[in-house]
Amino acid sequence: MPEEAQHSVRTRQLFYIPGYDPVPPRRYRELYRKESAEQAAISGYSLTMQPKSKGVRNFGWGISADIDGQKTDTQAEILFWADIVQDSMDQNIPRTYLLLLSTAWEYIGSGALFGLMKLRIGPVLAALYPVAMLLLQLLLALALGGAAFYLSALYLHWGVGVVLGAAVLCAVLVWFKRKDAKLFAYYLMHDYGYSARYKGENPPELEARMAEFADRIAQAVRSDVDEVLVVGHSSGAHLAVSILADLLRQGRVPANGPRLGLLTLGQVIPMVSFLRNASRLRADLNYLCQQNRLSWVDVSAPGDGATFALCDPVAVSGVAPETGQLHPLVLSAAFTQTLSEAKRKELHRRFFRLHFQYLCAFDQPKDYDYFKITAGPQFLGDRFAHRSHSPSRITRAVNPHTSQSA
Repeated sequence: MPEEAQHSVRTRQLFYIPGYDPVPPRRYRELYRKESAEQAAISGYSLTMQPKSKGVRNFGWGISADIDGQKTDTQAEILFWADIVQDSMDQNIPRTYLLLLSTAWEYIGSGALFGLMKLRIGPVLAALYPVAMLLLQLLLALALGGAAFYLSALYLHWGVGVVLGAAVLCAVLVWFKRKDAKLFAYYLMHDYGYSARYKGENPPELEARMAEFADRIAQAVRSDVDEVLVVGHSSGAHLAVSILADLLRQGRVPANGPRLGLLTLGQVIPMVSFLRNASRLRADLNYLCQQNRLSWVDVSAPGDGATFALCDPVAVSGVAPETGQLHPLVLSAAFTQTLSEAKRKELHRRFFRLHFQYLCAFDQPKDYDYFKITAGPQFLGDRFAHRSHSPSRITRAVNPHTSQSA
């Protein structure tokens, strides 16, 4: 490929779609600021951040980069849905336990859990963790409450025992909920329950927000930037797939507009696409994988236990076309090669931090460099044009539900 074809991005519009995350968007700006500075120092290039451009309604920032002798200006925007996440997490203790039961029933009763177990055990264990932890908390609360009842009834009065036993039970459960910033049981339960509640369909409030995101991206692809790059991390990956599928189906991506790229990172698409009513997402995967109007690269790592690492989200969902699948290019971030032993020791057992490593600096970088991709001079497709799928890519179709919406 000619050098000028590989180094041709002067201006870029970057959209970042977070996963199921209640944190405000400024946290992503500060993460980008810190990690980009570290990566630039490691890799020997220049990258600076500025305030967002005037007229940009969403939270964002500007990026000026000098990489490989070429200057590139990027405008980054966060497509924000943390308010929806926060609302979905605003549930009391009894409702969370009811959510546990309904979510477990949906994944087990529909057969989705057994299909997911045939792919990667790591994310399945991550999904089972909040169930086990919440049940353990309940058992401990019942045991302590029962002990309080027994001793009170034995030495005082059974009526006093009922009151004290109930009070201890509630106090233990409340204490655990207050400690969830370290345990993550409630957070993860609400995460998995959010998709399971509608059996894989997008809740109405999320569909409305995705339509707003689509409108904003549609404006960008009609602008004069060189590249529009959409990044979806974790649960944000399946939102990005559906949004871009909608735009292309509706003819809202002009043929002579900016080049369009999709980068999915640490995706958990099977957690949704394996649910019985996820026919919209499965249709979007089938449609998008055949479109030559965009480049789609999917990056994950076996060291990240919260992702379906190296699983082709189209193929494993059972919706790959017999011929004509163009996307995604499935690549490994290869943490064992791109992170030094000291860095891996630092991140050992920090499971959530590892799930965000794709957005961070690598001290032994190879082809994957988040900041070169999002702020550098190469188009997404050109950057990985020489790469083939990682050898460990998983393509076996194990989804028990393969229906697609019309």
